[in-house]
Amino acid sequence: MDISTNYLGLKLRSPLVVSANPLNEHVDNIKRAEDAGAGAVVLPSLFEEQIRREQYMMHHYMELGTESTAESLTYFPEPEQYHTGTDGYLKLIQQAKKSVDIPVIASLNGTSIGGWTRFARKMEEAGADALELNIYYIPTDMHLTGAQVEQTYLDILFTVKGAVQIPVALKLSPYFSNMANMAKRFDDAGANALVLFNRFYQPDIDLETLEVKPNVLLSTPQALRLPLTWIGILFGRIKSDLAATGGIHSAEDVVKMLLVGANVTMMASAILHNGIDHLRVVERDLRSWLEQHEYESVQQMRGSVSQLHAEDPSAFERAQYMRALTTYHIPHP
Repeated sequence: MDISTNYLGLKLRSPLVVSANPLNEHVDNIKRAEDAGAGAVVLPSLFEEQIRREQYMMHHYMELGTESTAESLTYFPEPEQYHTGTDGYLKLIQQAKKSVDIPVIASLNGTSIGGWTRFARKMEEAGADALELNIYYIPTDMHLTGAQVEQTYLDILFTVKGAVQIPVALKLSPYFSNMANMAKRFDDAGANALVLFNRFYQPDIDLETLEVKPNVLLSTPQALRLPLTWIGILFGRIKSDLAATGGIHSAEDVVKMLLVGANVTMMASAILHNGIDHLRVVERDLRSWLEQHEYESVQQMRGSVSQLHAEDPSAFERAQYMRALTTYHIPHP
């Protein structure tokens, strides 16, 4: 049985990809993920703010003391004083590539065109097989139009694609006025893959201190419905690969995403909750499902229940909404 798949022009041994999460900061965990059956790993994101801060610190140390004595004009800081984070990230790429055979995908998280896009080239030079652009963007400017927001995404994609030769995936939020149109525009702009969808982490309120505090909630299987819907709609209509992320916890979740057209299924919350070896369970159950349903490969099943091939294409659209509401039965107490 062949469970291999193709993603970002890369041949993966399985569609199980470990998405960006803190476990992937350590090479030993990446090796464990490979041993457990991962087809690829996405490294934790390097944030635009990290790069900006380190650039500021570099400038600060370069200027520090240059007005005092002639000798100080030749002073340069040691790299670790201002560049530990970005240097550490590049070293992580290099070490991971030396330690595993599966693809290692670097991740950049930002909202603007700047130093972080130039850093994409350094990631490529460090050996990353591909790059995932995680554009985490919550517009709050009331004078910013939807068209301007959309153009920001496209500008970032154009700039990064122009800076690197490796494949580029775009990790998106679902908050566009017309997701289908934006998917086509990203596809036309050269996105090698679309990762659907990013989850925004809404803050919480501490009722004792009355402070806004960060709040991270792991996903539940219910979260897969949104990416499942859009991957099912987009499959066969764009050239970009499709990666499902959010709510994938079991082999059943993986199967559903493959049936609607995903090239890969990305997992983080399930691994953080159950451990890296949970990948073995998911792969075992995936193989079992394929065998029971007489599929010889993942490729054979991929997209067979997408909107393009579904017996009832309207199930992905408004008709399904009406059908769901009219057929719901209120449980009796």
